Amino acid sequence: MPAAPRFSICFVCSGNICRSPMAEVVFRSLAADAGLADRVDVTSAGTGDWHVGEHADPRAVDTLAAHGYDGSEHRARQFDATWFHRLDLVVALDRSHERILKSAVTNDIDRSKVQLLRSFEHPRSDSLDVPDPYYSDHAYFGAVLGMIERADRALLAQLAPALRSSPQPQGKP
Repeated sequence: MPAAPRFSICFVCSGNICRSPMAEVVFRSLAADAGLADRVDVTSAGTGDWHVGEHADPRAVDTLAAHGYDGSEHRARQFDATWFHRLDLVVALDRSHERILKSAVTNDIDRSKVQLLRSFEHPRSDSLDVPDPYYSDHAYFGAVLGMIERADRALLAQLAPALRSSPQPQGKP
């Protein structure tokens, strides 16, 4: 019997060293806490290639650690449009990423996979963008992490019923 498919999600920001790695780490942790870690594949990437292969920004790693998350193993990579066929959801951290991602697809199915992270919040905030903390200080990384945590919780709350009702991956009780 083949393994049940896992829901595949990729968080995308500019360089994949601040926002998207934080969103990836937080979402993975929330999924694990909800008993859904075996139902999802969570990754992240950047729209640009500036930081490919680098660790996450030390301020992102420190902020994650201060809130009980481990982002120390992250390595930046650039999003590749050929990934769309294997992804169920591509989560953009701001509108510029959303535009870049949607311009890279050639069909409505892949275009519909691209969603803004904060669009999952209820009620929605005035701004759907998660601001880039790169040119700011540690405190701002903390504020951005708070936005990401709220939006990731809302996203997981929307996905959880479908994830729980999907067949268990092979070899799992």
